[in-house]
Amino acid sequence: MAYTISDDCISCGACAGECPTSSISEGANHYEIDPNTCIDCGACADVCPTGSISA
Repeated sequence: MAYTISDDCISCGACAGECPTSSISEGANHYEIDPNTCIDCGACADVCPTGSISA
């Protein structure tokens, strides 16, 4: 199951730079993860300053 980003996201972009599959992009309200390319590595969750990313 792909990781998801909650509404607590502050759109800092830290997660996007860490994603090895470039699955994270800026959405309308916050960053979003493409569930079709996410490999569940958790690199994004490790760098999120607000803890907005979860499995």
